[in-house]
Amino acid sequence: MKPKMIWANLAVANLERTQKFYTELGFRPNNPHSSNELVSFFAGDNEFVIHFFLKNIIERNLRTIKFGDPQSSNEIIFTLSAENKEQVDDWAQEVKNAGGTIVSEPESFGENYYGFVFADPDGHKFNVFFM
Repeated sequence: MKPKMIWANLAVANLERTQKFYTELGFRPNNPHSSNELVSFFAGDNEFVIHFFLKNIIERNLRTIKFGDPQSSNEIIFTLSAENKEQVDDWAQEVKNAGGTIVSEPESFGENYYGFVFADPDGHKFNVFFM
């Protein structure tokens, strides 16, 4: 198998809230792929694509797949790489200001790691760290 591309599809409850949250965090909109059923963003230098579909739309399109509640379980945790510890702290504040939830405050862990975990308004988790 040699895929041409990989991207993520996540289920959300409110597209406007999702659009506002990720725009405030500085994610670049992938506008040709946004609609009244999904919003899409590019993440990182390699422009990884994350589509956020309304939950009922993605479940209807995938027919046999049901999405769990990201507030109480995890299917995946994305990791965002920071340039330094100061950027980690700045991003934690940006997440709070945009309406996200800090799951674990910025802290040192392991050997030479510093980071935190946050959840977007739908409960999708992101790990932010500098190493």
